[in-house]
Amino acid sequence: MTQVGLGWGSIVRLGAVQASIGAIVMLATSLLNRVMVVEYALAAAIPAGLVAWHYAVQLTRPLWGHGSDMGRRRTPWILGGVSMLGVGGLLAVNATILLSNNWMAGILLSMLAFTMIGAGVGAGGTTLLALLASAVAPERRAAAAAVTWIMMVAGIVISAGIAGALLDPFTPQRLALVSGGVVIAALLVCCAAIFGLEDKAPRLSARVRDPGGTVPDFATAIREIFQEAEARRFTIFIFVSMLAYSMQDLILEPFAGLVFAMTPGESTSLSGMQHGGVLLGMIVSGIGGSAFAGRMPVELRVWIVAGCTGSAIALCGLAIAAQVGTGWPLAANVFALGFCNGVFAVAAIGAMMGLAGAGENTREGVRMGVWGASQAIAFGTGGLLGAVGVDIARRVQGQDGAAFQMIFALEAALFVVAAILAIRATGRRTRSARELVSA
Repeated sequence: MTQVGLGWGSIVRLGAVQASIGAIVMLATSLLNRVMVVEYALAAAIPAGLVAWHYAVQLTRPLWGHGSDMGRRRTPWILGGVSMLGVGGLLAVNATILLSNNWMAGILLSMLAFTMIGAGVGAGGTTLLALLASAVAPERRAAAAAVTWIMMVAGIVISAGIAGALLDPFTPQRLALVSGGVVIAALLVCCAAIFGLEDKAPRLSARVRDPGGTVPDFATAIREIFQEAEARRFTIFIFVSMLAYSMQDLILEPFAGLVFAMTPGESTSLSGMQHGGVLLGMIVSGIGGSAFAGRMPVELRVWIVAGCTGSAIALCGLAIAAQVGTGWPLAANVFALGFCNGVFAVAAIGAMMGLAGAGENTREGVRMGVWGASQAIAFGTGGLLGAVGVDIARRVQGQDGAAFQMIFALEAALFVVAAILAIRATGRRTRSARELVSA
């Protein structure tokens, strides 16, 4: 085979699309969550339920992936998905503002908005990963996955930092203007990055395994995936680790506002600092764990376990911070949590990309869709459990700090379980990044 797959310039362009997705999602899962809970004094379960709903919609990811597998091009699926995501993000902002005047209309519009957000992420994100897995040479897949995720986090960091700086002093009008600017900028970046890219993207693994171009039906594809023991074990690990990862997503900014008296701009910037830690953790794990070119024979599970364990320790720190209050170095603690999250995430992504092209008949779209759906279930469940748990604990205990402390401690315990699962799921010996991407 003479095709070598996409070059690094094209991989970076795919990363820019992923960064656009991350920037828009940040509005719904971070900024608007904080505004609903603190500025509008709504129960944390309301934004958590909306975010959980958008993850529930993402259970359609395998269908989106399978649809793009059957088509001749993936670009329309990506552009259509990101465009739907952008419109949903704008509707979510307007729905949040409407909540203060017309609660029922605001909730109904929020449901529509988060449905569009979930469908947009499912269609655009799954198809983007499928294009990455099918058009990047095997020896570059782990590195390409790390690059795109690093750029996604960079997009979140940049958008959160800019939004945080422009939001103070907070007004609904300022919220609408800042959010609209983020969405428009993200859509422009996405369109510029994806334009003409697929024309030079050879279909590597799918065409080699299936020269006739046939694609199995959806039910057959799903059965093939779950008959693979390695794929099943990996799916379970993804679920538990992402459940732990997501429990603090919807409560971190309310925690900063209620316990540390931070303004919306300050808490949004704190969220950006967390994602900055994720970015650095991904870079360190990618280089040290051989995700970039596989030069060092370090097993992926070392980085996965280290990242999960470090995340548990950082969450124990946040549990202490919930009682100590303003004297605690919150920014450093949150950055450390993000760093450890990034360490385990990039190793898991490298394994996912390696397994994406391992099917005998199924193609990358439906396989990435299955793992994306597992992640979506975990994120939706984790975010809802964290927010509802805080609401119940605040009512029962009557103290904000004690309520957040309980949730952070529970999340730390889940990360310990995820570390154990990572060891057991990989069997006696975890394959290195080089072995995974050449599987």
